[in-house]
This record gives sequence, structure tokens and C-alpha cells, in this order.
Amino acid sequence: MIRLLATAILLLPLPTLADHLDVIQMQLKEGCSVTQYAAIMKDFNDDWAKEYGYSAELAVPLQSDDLATVVWVGRSANAGAFGQAWDVWRDALADPESLPSKLQARFDACAVDKARRSYDVY
Repeated sequence: MIRLLATAILLLPLPTLADHLDVIQMQLKEGCSVTQYAAIMKDFNDDWAKEYGYSAELAVPLQSDDLATVVWVGRSANAGAFGQAWDVWRDALADPESLPSKLQARFDACAVDKARRSYDVY
């Protein structure tokens, strides 16, 4: 009986939980330092992202074939949570007085996005 139960448990599909990574490669504009960009990111995390279960950090290359590119690494619980947060962010950009619009203006003044990727992390 125990073997039958153990076999059944092993054969049942188990849910796989995966975090979602939002990865943006960017180049900082002249006059904008990593410290300045990190301060904008901190405001983003503290004032907006936390409510949507999203957090971001900045990866600065120490060894790479491209030392001029810094990387935004955002994390959400899953792709669905990311999508919901993205919908709110994108829709808020239509209002120039919204917090996302003001943060986006600061991001745009400091860096140019080069590539964006999305990953499930198991």
C-alpha cells in the first residue's frame, strides 16, 4: 500500500514555482552615474514597485565583453504578476502627472535601453 501511494505521488504532476526576471541592458548617458541611476531605482522600488510585488537591482559589470552596459534585473513572483504590474505601469504613462511617468522621465534622462529579456527562474 505504501509503495502504491509513493508511486502515485511521484507520478502526479507537481506545480513548479518560478520567479520571473525582467532583464534590461542599458547604457548610462553622459553625466549620469551608476549612483544616480541606483537612486532612481531605489525610488522606483520604494514608491511604486513594492505595491506590485516587483523589485529591481542594478548589475554593473566587473568582467564582461561590454563594460559600458549595465543591467536592470527586476524580479516578480511569476510572469502573470509581472504582466499585471506592467499593465498598470504602461497605462499610467498616459498621465504625465502619474508617478510612473515621473519615474520614467528620470530613467530616460539617465540611460538608454539597448535590449530587454524576460526569464522564468526555477
